[in-house]
Amino acid sequence: MAFIDYYNVLGIQKNASTDDIKKAYRKLARKYHPDLNPNDQEANTRFQQINEANEVLSDPDKRKKYDQYGEEWKHAEQFEQARQSQQQAGRSEQRFSGDAFSGSDFSDFFESFFGEKPRGSGGRQAQFRGQDYSSELQISLREAYETHQHTLSVNGKNIRITVPAGIANGQVIKLKGQGGPGANGGPAGDIYITFVIAEDADFKRLNDDLYKTVELDLYTAVLGGDTTIETLSGKVKLKVAPETQIGTKVRLKGKGFPVYKQEGKFGDLYVTYSVKIPTGLTEKQRALFKELSEL
Repeated sequence: MAFIDYYNVLGIQKNASTDDIKKAYRKLARKYHPDLNPNDQEANTRFQQINEANEVLSDPDKRKKYDQYGEEWKHAEQFEQARQSQQQAGRSEQRFSGDAFSGSDFSDFFESFFGEKPRGSGGRQAQFRGQDYSSELQISLREAYETHQHTLSVNGKNIRITVPAGIANGQVIKLKGQGGPGANGGPAGDIYITFVIAEDADFKRLNDDLYKTVELDLYTAVLGGDTTIETLSGKVKLKVAPETQIGTKVRLKGKGFPVYKQEGKFGDLYVTYSVKIPTGLTEKQRALFKELSEL
């Protein structure tokens, strides 16, 4: 596989700050997200590269290894252990510059390290864990309300997952063993999926509770009556008390968001009333309002 320059992928300099990396990643991830580029393989490939670059550069330890060892950063610890072993064994012909390999020596050492059986291993080749991948999955609030199946593409691989009801915005789920393949029989890496839940036009979510504004007509607010509202689980009829004031809040127990991985448990729904002032009044209606105001 050709070497991919992660800094170039994100369009940043090698001295970029953590905030620079985060901003560049979010901007590019939105631009090339598969949901916005359906059936565009090039955009999908670009999206995977962006996620891979962010996964490495946003982690200080991984970034340090990448800066020192380039595309072979995953094997940094093995390189160091082998280097120390060779130094202790007196293999002075291997040349190092500071803590890093010099150009051709690095390639020669890598070929030797992976092509020969390591000393003291009993004839077994060293095993290496596969690379971890990260990806974002954008879903709506209503999708997050119910357990459902979702298919996403990570590093060119289509993965079908079950999204549990009650998933939170920014929550990360690990798919063990679904990442890059290991080397020499080593275990596969993992995939980390970050959920991004879009804001809803009708409901606001705070933890497991939902908040909604419901508009009453003036007559119902003054005289009382019934009003039917939409919840995420269906329609509900509410009793409105006479002389209900603007900003009055009503709590609907158990009509909020499902609690993550707690079957049958829900938060509450808080309804705030607003009042719609009638317009286009007839002369008779105006006269009645005036009569009321003079009482």
